[in-house]
Amino acid sequence: MQFKVQHCNINVTNLEKSIQFYKEALGLQVIREKEASDGSFRIVFLSDGVSPFAIELTWLKAHPQAYDLGENESHICFSVEDYDQAHAHHEKMGCICYENTEMGLYFIHDPDNYWIEIVPAKR
Repeated sequence: MQFKVQHCNINVTNLEKSIQFYKEALGLQVIREKEASDGSFRIVFLSDGVSPFAIELTWLKAHPQAYDLGENESHICFSVEDYDQAHAHHEKMGCICYENTEMGLYFIHDPDNYWIEIVPAKR
């Protein structure tokens, strides 16, 4: 058996704000959407247009409050060709939340405080 990774889900409190963040911060684009007929949820899939992996943003009408992320240190990692340019862009956005210069990586956080690791493509 061979399994292939397809997507990762992130529950968000403000779908439009999150879509805009992922577009601006990482260049992701909406590739498909689904909405419940009763309006109870909306799902939007975002892709980098290169890899088959997608991020699934899920908005739940019955959950307007912030999500309790606890001490979960899970994250999604993105590599980038021009690391310095990406760092400057994220610094300008004000979304860098942790940096480890010794390891050559940093993290940004989205509007719901999920962490995203940024690493150079060539290490």
